[in-house]
Amino acid sequence: MSGIYIHIPFCKQACNYCDFHFSTSMKKKDEMVLALIKEISLRKNEFELLDSARSDNQIETIYFGGGTPSRLQIADLRLQIDTIYNNYKVIEKPEITLEANPDDLSEDYLIELSKIGINRLSIGIQSFFEDDLKLMNRAHNSAEAKKCLEIATKYFDNISLDLIYGVPGMSDQKWKQNIETALSFGIPHISSYALTVEPKTALNKLIQTGKIAEPKDEVASAHFMILVKTLEANGFVHYELSNFGKPDYFSKNNSAYWLGKKYIGIGPSAHSYDGISRSWNVANNALYLKSIADNKLPNETEILSVTDRYNEYIMTGLRTIWGVSLDRIQNEFGQDYLDYLSKQAQKFLTDDLLFIENNILKPTKKGKFLTDGIASDLFYLNLEE
Repeated sequence: MSGIYIHIPFCKQACNYCDFHFSTSMKKKDEMVLALIKEISLRKNEFELLDSARSDNQIETIYFGGGTPSRLQIADLRLQIDTIYNNYKVIEKPEITLEANPDDLSEDYLIELSKIGINRLSIGIQSFFEDDLKLMNRAHNSAEAKKCLEIATKYFDNISLDLIYGVPGMSDQKWKQNIETALSFGIPHISSYALTVEPKTALNKLIQTGKIAEPKDEVASAHFMILVKTLEANGFVHYELSNFGKPDYFSKNNSAYWLGKKYIGIGPSAHSYDGISRSWNVANNALYLKSIADNKLPNETEILSVTDRYNEYIMTGLRTIWGVSLDRIQNEFGQDYLDYLSKQAQKFLTDDLLFIENNILKPTKKGKFLTDGIASDLFYLNLEE
């Protein structure tokens, strides 16, 4: 077993681009924390029951995501960590990550986080420019973004920050300044995403009403190339499409997802994976709380077919430095899948978007920005099982 993900469904305010599950009301916070620790306890034997022959089902990572986990008090986080230790086998030095917003990270809060076992921070900076932050409706400002990093680096070595590119009005030079500012703090990990327009977001409405220009693919592509070039020149490894880390600072939690390890997702809207099936909790706080109060897990489960697992491996493999092993395709999925993959990949090999090295299929530098689209063309959609 790899890890536990805990979804904290609270935010100070709604970012314009966000379509994750959260509430801006903290009225049910205490009730939610108690429900989260109850779900942690209820699910303690899940993977052991599935794979009883194994005795090494240990927790390697604990990840507080959301939402905004830094909206919780230290006591709330400590209670959840203690509950995990009391109910699961945890390795000696697990990676314990907290997603946080700059405006929550006072020096006192950071000191207390370091005392309860949190050893990795993922900070939602997004941009160091005031106009970008206002466009995104972020809760923090540019000064808070820089101040929190000055303080956080005193108490934490393992820090990741998020940056968003392809923002309307963001020039190449401005994007370079964002990256250089991040580098100036000595941060060892950066996650960076293109601004995307999801259907039910405020950003989509603002674009439709003409208040904000629509993001342009060519701008995002140019920013991506700048990002890759700049970070690689500064010693970062581009180990996943949106993630860059110095050696020894890759996200163990996220790497486990991409490498197909098992994980339990706790909280409303959280997803779980056991190697055979995928399940997801209801994305509704009230229904989640009611189900947990009744000792019921509020989730749905999908048994993954061979084709589902093949397609997931193609998607995750192409996004990472580990690529797609053609040997694994043949051994795990069969010759028909390997033949299909070889046929579908040929045009991308010819166009220098993919290459094969040591029997591993990977995107070229030119193909990296197009990875998701390439993967969809390699999916096996019509195989009857």
